[in-house]
Amino acid sequence: MPAPLLLLDGASMWFRSFFGVPSSITSPDGAPVNAVRGFLDSVASLVTTHRPARLVVCLDLDWRPQFRVDLIPSYKAHRVEEPGTDADPDVEEVPDELSPQVDWILELLDAAGIATAGAEGFEADDVLGTLAARESTDPVVVVTGDRDLLQVVTDAPVPVRVLYLGRGLANATLFGPREVAERYGLPAQRAGAAYAELALLRGDPSDGLPGVPGIGEKTASKLLTTYGSLAAVLDAAADPGSAMAAGLRTKLTGAGDYIAAAGAVVAVVTDAPVTVSQPTDALPSAFADPARVGALAERLGLGSPVTRLETALQTPR
Repeated sequence: MPAPLLLLDGASMWFRSFFGVPSSITSPDGAPVNAVRGFLDSVASLVTTHRPARLVVCLDLDWRPQFRVDLIPSYKAHRVEEPGTDADPDVEEVPDELSPQVDWILELLDAAGIATAGAEGFEADDVLGTLAARESTDPVVVVTGDRDLLQVVTDAPVPVRVLYLGRGLANATLFGPREVAERYGLPAQRAGAAYAELALLRGDPSDGLPGVPGIGEKTASKLLTTYGSLAAVLDAAADPGSAMAAGLRTKLTGAGDYIAAAGAVVAVVTDAPVTVSQPTDALPSAFADPARVGALAERLGLGSPVTRLETALQTPR
């Protein structure tokens, strides 16, 4: 098997590191660096385990894109920071101790020569989806704690798998089409697309998506398995002569406006205008600017995690 392209969901990983690594881990001047340490250790572990030839850390340049809010105003509305006198009314609520750590992570990645990527007006999900869809040479592993990305799994033109971090990196689950179909009871031949349709019907409170009232995950799974696709489900709901139960038909037809709007909100964009920070996404075998990395490591008191990352980069691939 060729070495994979590893696509990392940056925000998902450093949020998990921030909440999963003790805040008592601080720099010499007392600033918390737990998210930086956890993120670096996670990247080192992933590189050692998967031995990727290429790696990109994907960024949220717009965590709540306007095109999604226009379609579903409740989209991520509960995550908006309480506006103060001069606050941006659409700023994501992020712990004060995490914000500077994100900047340090990005500095370290740049100094190491590890590529990051983003797209103006789009979320990291869309960057991950676009880079996965573009790939035609190497197998792809998407690393994320966001189940929404399960919709990108496929076997062609290259295998795309999702390493889901729901229970942490040590207990991460690797999903391909077969695993998604088995876990969620979906049509195996279109497991990725069917997962997006399941999410649309079920809803997702963490993203402010209400779903179709009265239809949970099990019912959504059964509908998609029975009819094969959301389009076929809606056709059956609109057909008085279909075998669909009257109650389900009523729920689906009553949520027609939501279903029509939510498709473009739930679906990961696969043609976002992605830009990459480095000339290449090839994973370096040594730090691009070792002096700068060393200075950052000393200032942050992160010599050990940086050494672990350096050792991982030197692992033969």
